[in-house]
Amino acid sequence: MAQTITPRGTDYAQWYNDLIIIGNLADYSAVRGCMIIKPYGFALWENMQQQLDKMFKDTGHSNVYFPLFVPKSLFEAEEQNAAGFAKECAIVTHYRLKSDPNKPGKLMVDPEAKLEEELIVRPTSEAIIWSTFKNWIQSYRNLPLLLNQWCNVVRWEMRTRLFLRTAEFLWQEGHTAHATAQEAIDETLKMLDVYTDFAENWMALPVIKGKKSAAERFAGAMDTYCIEAMMQDGKALQAGTSHFLGQNFAKAFDVKFSNKDNTLEYVWATSWGVSTRLIGALVMAHSDDQGLVLPPKIAPIQVVIIPIFKGEDTKEALNTVCLNLYNQLKQSHIRVKLDNNDNTRPGWKFNEYETQGVPIRISIGSKELQNNHLEIVRRDTKEKTLIPVEDAFTYITNLLIGIQTNLFEKAKVFQQQRTKKINTLDELNTFLDQEPGFALIHWDGTTESEEKLQTLTKATIRCIPLEPIHESGFCIISGKPSSQRVVAARAY
Repeated sequence: MAQTITPRGTDYAQWYNDLIIIGNLADYSAVRGCMIIKPYGFALWENMQQQLDKMFKDTGHSNVYFPLFVPKSLFEAEEQNAAGFAKECAIVTHYRLKSDPNKPGKLMVDPEAKLEEELIVRPTSEAIIWSTFKNWIQSYRNLPLLLNQWCNVVRWEMRTRLFLRTAEFLWQEGHTAHATAQEAIDETLKMLDVYTDFAENWMALPVIKGKKSAAERFAGAMDTYCIEAMMQDGKALQAGTSHFLGQNFAKAFDVKFSNKDNTLEYVWATSWGVSTRLIGALVMAHSDDQGLVLPPKIAPIQVVIIPIFKGEDTKEALNTVCLNLYNQLKQSHIRVKLDNNDNTRPGWKFNEYETQGVPIRISIGSKELQNNHLEIVRRDTKEKTLIPVEDAFTYITNLLIGIQTNLFEKAKVFQQQRTKKINTLDELNTFLDQEPGFALIHWDGTTESEEKLQTLTKATIRCIPLEPIHESGFCIISGKPSSQRVVAARAY
């Protein structure tokens, strides 16, 4: 019996979970708060990863790998960072189990196998990396040091949701070291631009670039920059962050270099990252009540070809037409699947690939074969078109570009329609309760007003836009003067 998808307008959270499960992206794990990424979901992550990895390497970064475990003493060295992640840390205290004498067949922690120093399972890697940089950096000739690693991290979340917030997740974390503050700031903003490029041009996801408030900064950073995306329920989702760390970690781990004047200075640092949360963003930004809708540039399958067999008389001819098109698309590096398995009915296949968000579905039966046509269906609009077989290749390659563009433009229009200038607290609550989105509000810049805003509205200041909205007004909370609007929203 086919699984049904909860309508988006009925229960958005359940709709999202249904799409993840029915779309074959992930499944729940036996480990509380963790998930299993299924082959189709991992193929999506690999496509994201491969493009981002190319973008990182094109900007001069090299991949590296650091240990999963961080000695507690190193983790504590940068106090702000340690305090910021302390409540989410998983800790290894012992290295061996033994048979439990009171419970046959069961195991217990061996009390004699206690570690000399407890190990933190990395929630982020600044501590282990900067303790190593101390040995790698002595001179300005060693700088800049531009590194990235693809890995998993563990943050012991109490309330979890597939892809959006899990106890363990996959990500990349860039870590760089520089001779000057300006070099580090330039790097921070450069990587924010890389994330923006990827989100908009590959995920078809329009974003707002901005700086986080002091209360929302990464623990241990001097400044945090972010890209904020809007989901179809009007909530914000932080899709990437880039941090200017100043000299905080260099001072914590005594990382100095000899400059051109032979004077010792502390190194300047950045870190930046995106995670499998991007898959959650992709699902919520584009999908509908029939299933996933995936941008062609990162869809695991861009085109599926389905011959419709009705008897053996046309089977060979149908397979020949489909195989020729399959080979033509494959040779052009289009991710194409030929599903000529006759054990399942065409209607079941149509539903399966629609649910999985395959951008283009091609089918051909006896009637189409007779007329030398293919039926082409685009997933984003469900529009059906009959195309002569000889024109199919050119039509499909252009259609993939068109679908990518359409998804971005549709999301951009939605973001613009749901972005509104708000001037009073009552107006803000009405906006957030009825047709939520990005509220452009005045804020006096204080943490006190920011905290009160969250208490009264359940919204947070998502960012101070890098393209400033200069306009005189008064803080929505305190009434104090303000010269620029910021973005406030309820968020994931």
